[in-house]
Amino acid sequence: MRVALQATCLGDALFPGVGQATVRLLRRLGVEVDFPPEQTCCGQPMINSGYLDEAVPALRSFVSAFEGYDAVVTPSGSCAGAARHQHAIVARRSGDPGLQRAVEQTAPRVHELSEFLVDVLGVTDVGASFPHAVTYHPTCHSLRMLGVADKPLRLLREVRDIDLRELPEATQCCGFGGTFAVKNADTSIAMGSDKARHVRATGAQVLVAGDASCLMHVGGLLGRQRSGVRTMHLAEVLASTEGLGADTGPGAATKHSEEPA
Repeated sequence: MRVALQATCLGDALFPGVGQATVRLLRRLGVEVDFPPEQTCCGQPMINSGYLDEAVPALRSFVSAFEGYDAVVTPSGSCAGAARHQHAIVARRSGDPGLQRAVEQTAPRVHELSEFLVDVLGVTDVGASFPHAVTYHPTCHSLRMLGVADKPLRLLREVRDIDLRELPEATQCCGFGGTFAVKNADTSIAMGSDKARHVRATGAQVLVAGDASCLMHVGGLLGRQRSGVRTMHLAEVLASTEGLGADTGPGAATKHSEEPA
């Protein structure tokens, strides 16, 4: 199986450790992973903002970069959702039959990380060890657009020595929503503050999610509150194994949990 990593724009710019953890995890499971260097944005920011025509070049780059792979794995429910559901809308609007065919071939091969592990590889125990108190936030696109359901939780429950705590009102949006956080900042902050309050109520050391954008948003609020709660991507927890030292603990979490939002 030829597998490619879609690192995502945010991952490439601010959270490179998430992509590295994804590759480390998949290789530990026997999957050979390529990183097509020509990959760029999936087009989601333009699409979500209504700029469908402006997203066409991004789609062309996407299908060109990932053409020929059996699977494309991304540590982002929102980017996977864009590829699987929104790309077809943009391609149809473009009126380019070649782009439509390329999207039809590529889109079904794009998988959010937990989907790929559970549905494609058929594993829930990935050999991870993480002896810390953790709570999990299911991100909106992974939950509602992709329907990953409890796959991330099934993976986390198999992690050695983890103390997994239920997050109150877990399915409520964290308030990030991409450009929503900029255009509707007050509402976004209020929603994020509710999420941060629920996270703190669990007593967890680490907040885990499958999208770095949500972790950046809530982590910023938790940092302002000096809560001591760190944020980590699902891939980072699943890539952790006994004996990795700092890579296995809350210290491996993104620094954004300590910085102002």
